[in-house]
Amino acid sequence: MPTFPCTSCGACCKSLKGVKEYKELDRGDGVCIYFDENNLLCSIYEKRPLKCRVDEMYYLYFKGDMTLEEYYNINVQACNLLQEKQGVDPKYKIGHTRV
Repeated sequence: MPTFPCTSCGACCKSLKGVKEYKELDRGDGVCIYFDENNLLCSIYEKRPLKCRVDEMYYLYFKGDMTLEEYYNINVQACNLLQEKQGVDPKYKIGHTRV
């Protein structure tokens, strides 16, 4: 089974400010309370909330509305926009996905 091509840049984990669905994870500055800034990884990755799991969210909530490729491409666009907004090194950019 394919998985979302995350490049582990941390942009999504640093973009929680003002997003009501992630309010309980925001440490107050828009950064997730579980984000480890030293290695750009989630400190509870294996136990992270469902809403942080791209693949599982697709199968539980979006599978009937769009293809996996469409879903990935929407997430890739959002990811790349967050990266640009935060000035993340372009080496982390995700290209168009094919499933």
